[in-house]
Amino acid sequence: MQDQQNNQNRLFDKWPDRYDQWFQTPVGALVKQYESALLLDLLQPRPGERILDAGCGTGVFTLDLLALGPRTVGLEISRPMLIRARQKAKEFPFEPIAGNMMFLPFAAEVFDKTVSMTALEFVEDAQGAVRELFRVTRKGGTIVVTTLNSLSPWATRRKQKAEKGHQLFKKMIFRSPDEMRRLAPVDGVVKTAIHFKKDEAPGSVPEIEKDGQKRELSTGAFLAARWVKPL
Repeated sequence: MQDQQNNQNRLFDKWPDRYDQWFQTPVGALVKQYESALLLDLLQPRPGERILDAGCGTGVFTLDLLALGPRTVGLEISRPMLIRARQKAKEFPFEPIAGNMMFLPFAAEVFDKTVSMTALEFVEDAQGAVRELFRVTRKGGTIVVTTLNSLSPWATRRKQKAEKGHQLFKKMIFRSPDEMRRLAPVDGVVKTAIHFKKDEAPGSVPEIEKDGQKRELSTGAFLAARWVKPL
């Protein structure tokens, strides 16, 4: 287990710059816009709440949470990524903690809400990770987990790149909406976003996303699940 954690550390330690830069590209900015909108719709962060962001990366999406007023703990396995998140969030009530989402260093039921944003694809025991998020969430609290959808054309392209040696994509585990539903002990809500293709004309993206949401398509590249912990 320690060797696996060290490997994950080394994998992500090289990515802070490339990760942030991708979201500044035209397609990356569109992806962030729609992923963030779905995240906030499902999580509904409120001022004063205590939220855990497990696998916060460089804080790209953490900042969107913090802007709405909650106190947020960002847990990240890669120290270079965590340092970047801390720098970005220095004006907010943000507490960075280095750690593994499989073994959350918190007591039970200490967070109002928990979220994990596109980190699950690097976790083999997804059910164990979701169990940990449930454990640290208070009764009646919300858990939101997002990942990359195996039913999406984006996943097909990434798998092809993995076969050609792409180091990051080789480590990814893509899951379907049905697989996500089975990770928690209670029924939840599962939605997808990013229905457009990577090479789509930017001007056509809003209509494509609107249509995908209206039709409740299960093939969006971004897969999000929300559960409420029973009282």
